[in-house]
Amino acid sequence: MDKDELNYQSPFSWRYGSPEMRAIWSEWQKHLLWRKLWLALAETQSEFGLVTFAQVEDLRANLGRIDIQRITELETDLHHDLMAAIRAYAEQCPIGGSILHFGATSMDIKDNADAVRVYDSLWLIRQRLEELLEAFCLQIDRYAALPIMAFTHLQPAEPTTLGYRFAQYAQDLWLNWKGMLVTLSEFRVKGFRGAVGSSASFLELVGEENLQQFQNRLAERIGLPIFEVTTQVYPRQQDFRIASYLAGLGAALHRFALDLRFLQSAVTGEWAEPFGEKQVGSSAMPFKRNPIQAEKINALARLLAQYPRLAWDHAAHSMLENTLDDSASRRTLLPEMFLITDEILKTALRLVRSLVLHEDTMRRNFRRFAPFAATEKVLVAATQAGASRQEMHEVLRQLSMRAWEALQHSGENPLIELICQETAVLKYLSQERLSKLMSVENYVGDAPQRCRRLVELIQKDLERARVDIVRKNHL
Repeated sequence: MDKDELNYQSPFSWRYGSPEMRAIWSEWQKHLLWRKLWLALAETQSEFGLVTFAQVEDLRANLGRIDIQRITELETDLHHDLMAAIRAYAEQCPIGGSILHFGATSMDIKDNADAVRVYDSLWLIRQRLEELLEAFCLQIDRYAALPIMAFTHLQPAEPTTLGYRFAQYAQDLWLNWKGMLVTLSEFRVKGFRGAVGSSASFLELVGEENLQQFQNRLAERIGLPIFEVTTQVYPRQQDFRIASYLAGLGAALHRFALDLRFLQSAVTGEWAEPFGEKQVGSSAMPFKRNPIQAEKINALARLLAQYPRLAWDHAAHSMLENTLDDSASRRTLLPEMFLITDEILKTALRLVRSLVLHEDTMRRNFRRFAPFAATEKVLVAATQAGASRQEMHEVLRQLSMRAWEALQHSGENPLIELICQETAVLKYLSQERLSKLMSVENYVGDAPQRCRRLVELIQKDLERARVDIVRKNHL
């Protein structure tokens, strides 16, 4: 039996998230980034005569020889993960090992590596989100004019269109996507600023007259802009803002998934998740076709919503120039908030692309409930024809209650017939006029036009962003 089978395995290590996102947060990638940062530091120091070319070349030659097992052995004795990584790297570099980490503090390496992984994760999330927006745009355009019943308080209300309902989810995601672009444009790393952010050790090494150039060269090698002011770490406000952004994206996806679950229920039966030929819905009830993908989105989005609270604590409790009371929890916070977002975006994309839409059921529900929405049109027309609005409202209310009662028994809605035969209504409106008023297939306002305009806006923004927002080349 594999030893891993005897130990706890996080579901994020295999069940949730994509291989690409898990690779970003893997131990291998972490140690590779640490080594790239040590190499960048040594390369810059060599330009200022602090280390030799041979020492730099030795570090570069052994960059990829990462021995996780050896690092783990060293950490068992040292109780310091970064020092263990330094020792393991130095053992492989007989020439350059002696100058590893020269002038740096642990968080010069750790924080920059974490920030690079956060940046890469944001870009992957951006790509997933753009795919999802494009999928929604296709559905919006396809169903822009298909009339369906809208619901308020989970009760049939007035007609809308299926495209307009899809547009609600797309607009939420579009707003989150815009926030993503701002987040990427304002993203910063710590840089190499030493133990308390003052750059004192590097000033001693290169002199005050060279310090800014030294920092600029390091920034160029990292490939990302640096915060002007840091402590031992980069400002934890950045983590809080990103966690909050991801939670907002999760809220948009949670809403879509929750609506899907309602619309797949026997109450409506208008939507359904795709169901595999051999898929099992229940171990006890063979007939079940549960919306498990939507339920997964809801479950993971609930967890995602908790992370801004933890990130807030990290930002608010980062006392003076730093404490380590955020270290352990950030080890799970950073990867998991991205793995969750990655998973729910991937799942939502599959659902939107392959969503089963029962148009016959939509039409049947429309026929059953849409006549109630027509009472508003009748009320307005009768009032314009001279009826008392309050008296006519009561007449239509009583007729509607009778229709609801009949609907519960027969499944058919007699409201059109009841209104067209009601003397109090016929006193002001003819049967021919009433028949036209009670036809509500087109009683959707300008919903088709507006949801199509939204598609145009989203597509223009996506195209513009592909040109304007270029991914920065970094370590």
